[in-house]
Amino acid sequence: MRAPHPHTPLVQVVDAAGRIILGKQHQLRLALACLLARGHLLIEDLPGMGKTTLAHTLARLLGLDFQRIQFTSDMLPADILGVSVFEREKGGFQFHPGPVFAQLVLADEVNRATPKTQSALLEAMEERQVTAEGQTRALPAPFFVIATQNPSHQIGTFPLPESQLDRFLMRIELGYPDRDAERALLAGVDRRELLAQLAPCLDGPSLLALQKAAGEVHVAAALVDYVQALVAHTRSSPQWLAGLSPRAALALIAAARAWALIAGRDHALPEDVQAVLPGVAIHRLRPSVEPTARMSAADVAARLIEAVPIP
Repeated sequence: MRAPHPHTPLVQVVDAAGRIILGKQHQLRLALACLLARGHLLIEDLPGMGKTTLAHTLARLLGLDFQRIQFTSDMLPADILGVSVFEREKGGFQFHPGPVFAQLVLADEVNRATPKTQSALLEAMEERQVTAEGQTRALPAPFFVIATQNPSHQIGTFPLPESQLDRFLMRIELGYPDRDAERALLAGVDRRELLAQLAPCLDGPSLLALQKAAGEVHVAAALVDYVQALVAHTRSSPQWLAGLSPRAALALIAAARAWALIAGRDHALPEDVQAVLPGVAIHRLRPSVEPTARMSAADVAARLIEAVPIP
């Protein structure tokens, strides 16, 4: 049997992004898998870790129409969705679309806005449409939201409620770069200059075709059993306040399919599920007892993987 060949355009995207975001190949693959699975991505980390740069990089490499929304405490829902303005020449109100009407939307520092403004993204993320002033308008396809948030202990943040966190297929952290990557960053060219030199590896129609291909990756019955066993363990274990929902189980399978596609396979393996499990589970599980140290996504996934054997 021939070894699988990684999907060339997707590998080109990861490699090119890796020249901008140094030393974070795994996180870049997770972000790409999230987008291929038709999900939305939440990036939580300290300021200055490259969250915004990652979103800019993906937008340019994927050839998508891009809008950035800088969330602040005084922002209103109309600042995101759009507003109708009376135009005397046309004799009536005309709707002016907000920045959410883009293929890739960066919701920067989303937890600095009030809950009312945060909720304006809910319908757009879930239904891929916007209802404003009694009229429903479809959003472009493909449509992705990449949201960044600062840690909740920082001043001026409004924690995202569980209902909105669950709208994100994955949550990832970038973390500090290792010594070699940071040295290359300090001695290299400014990231903004490198971003301006990036050429798209894909475009919107190609990305839609890849999303369709990801959805057709084969998932065997035994792999579904494994996903169900993982989910069931979170629901029965006293370690968690509430277990993973059916939406989380669907997200786990969709992300595993996308991870397999990036690897060049037409079928998903337990290793694919385990690779995406940290990003899918970390923002959906809350410990029943507050841990003495903050649990990382890797810690959560390691406990689940250790507790549930592969069928």
